[in-house]
Amino acid sequence: MLILIHTPKFRKRFNALSEKLKRKTLDRLLIFVVDEYNSILNNHQLHGEYKDCRSINISGDVRLIYKSDNDNERRIIAIGTHNQLYE
Repeated sequence: MLILIHTPKFRKRFNALSEKLKRKTLDRLLIFVVDEYNSILNNHQLHGEYKDCRSINISGDVRLIYKSDNDNERRIIAIGTHNQLYE
């Protein structure tokens, strides 16, 4: 099972989400820790500013960005809409 490490940037953005999106995020993270590459997450490699990171889908336009620290640790970096994250 994966260990998730939350950055301050992620916590700040997570706390600003609606209650509905918070619940959806937690639901997706439960799936993520069991099966990081579950098709519902649309897990994919990023480029540019986040070239060493990956992204998963939380909802239609909300993404979560993370980085693998080692085999069982994932650093959750940020969450937000596509525009918020990739401007």
